[in-house]
Amino acid sequence: MKYILLVEDDVTFSKMLKQFLERHGYAVDLSYDIHKASELLKKQTYDLVFTDLRLPDGNGITFLKQIKNNKQPIPVVLMTSYAEVSTAVQAMKQGAFDYISKPFNPDEVLEVISNALEEKKSHQIAPVNSSRKDNIKSNLEFVEGISAASKTLNEYIHLVAPINMSVLIIGESGTGKEVVAKNIHLKSSRSDKPFIAVDCGAIPKEIASSEFFGHKKGSFTGATNDKIGHFEAANFGTLFLDEVGNLSYENQVQLLRALQERKVKPIGSNEEVLVDIRLITATNEDLLSAVEKGDFREDLYHRLNEFSIKVPNLKDRNDDLILYADFFLDKANKQLNKSVVGFSKDVLTLFQNYHWPGNLRELSNIIKRATLLTQTEIIHKNVLPDELVYIKEKHMLSNKFSTKENEKELIINALQEVSNNKTQAAKLLDITRKTLYNKIKEYNIN
Repeated sequence: MKYILLVEDDVTFSKMLKQFLERHGYAVDLSYDIHKASELLKKQTYDLVFTDLRLPDGNGITFLKQIKNNKQPIPVVLMTSYAEVSTAVQAMKQGAFDYISKPFNPDEVLEVISNALEEKKSHQIAPVNSSRKDNIKSNLEFVEGISAASKTLNEYIHLVAPINMSVLIIGESGTGKEVVAKNIHLKSSRSDKPFIAVDCGAIPKEIASSEFFGHKKGSFTGATNDKIGHFEAANFGTLFLDEVGNLSYENQVQLLRALQERKVKPIGSNEEVLVDIRLITATNEDLLSAVEKGDFREDLYHRLNEFSIKVPNLKDRNDDLILYADFFLDKANKQLNKSVVGFSKDVLTLFQNYHWPGNLRELSNIIKRATLLTQTEIIHKNVLPDELVYIKEKHMLSNKFSTKENEKELIINALQEVSNNKTQAAKLLDITRKTLYNKIKEYNIN
């Protein structure tokens, strides 16, 4: 029998949750505040604490710290509302095992409890991959998200990493293809060997041979020293070729020959060098279309594509957004020597509704800029780029603009939002300037 301490001040909800857990074989003690919960902890040994973030005599984070100061730490799972998710993520850094956002489904509750109890059984303070805490504190700078798209991505990474197959990573710019490649490398048997990343789009075709295969001193004008190529530098490790579709046809032939023969010859040398590499490539182009047009060799395409992984866009992994936002906030704090704690509810709402055309790179840049500009502990929307705020509000306003009753109010709000700039207000309302002037006159707006 596993014992759970449930701390929740919503009487009706707490009793329903208690009954649900008891039906699934758990023994549950219920407390409506931190004081009583602390007394129960002194009398009874619990396997898990399930607590709300906001309680009448304090908050779940304070209670969490109290529990973590015990000699035998107990896994703690936080229950939060949507607006408090960012705070819950901060709590996980302080030792919470996981969090669940309300409203939550029964299967999610049971899964989180099972993971927490398994973690306690193994006597590990840090949770296994199934927990979001591990996702946030990853040493690989890789956030293992909780969305369906991220779970599929993670499964593919774990599946292919131990196998010495060539992997083609497909995804839009900014989705984190190099991070995925690095994660595959670190989960492989080559993890203690070099990981060499090369941007094929940045290499002029005239010097690509030297970059890939190296050269000897004096082999051509400007070759003042011996140079080791990327293939040799990555020997026994992983070579990652980003934007491989940018390689010239001649360079594709050279790459294919090196992969087939597993040896390279530096320019100006008579000796070949044997290489043992794991090749991972990435592209944001449609390589199959390039093959059909004759721009990319079909035999090379099949050599690279022994296993393919599609990295999802950020808009397709909305459930992961707050995890990524918090990860980038931590990174920005370290880079800028700041101590920003989290995001306001308005900012989280803007993030969730924005379409993120630049994907993770855009999110990272926006958060770094906002962290630099903010003078408080919380990032508010006044430090976000105007286009991000306007796009969201334009969408909201255009959806509401259909009724006469609220037209005047929406126009006034839009004008106030842009400091009475008629052009910006018209864009925000998704109407023409002429229409806006007519509306201003119609409603006698000063």
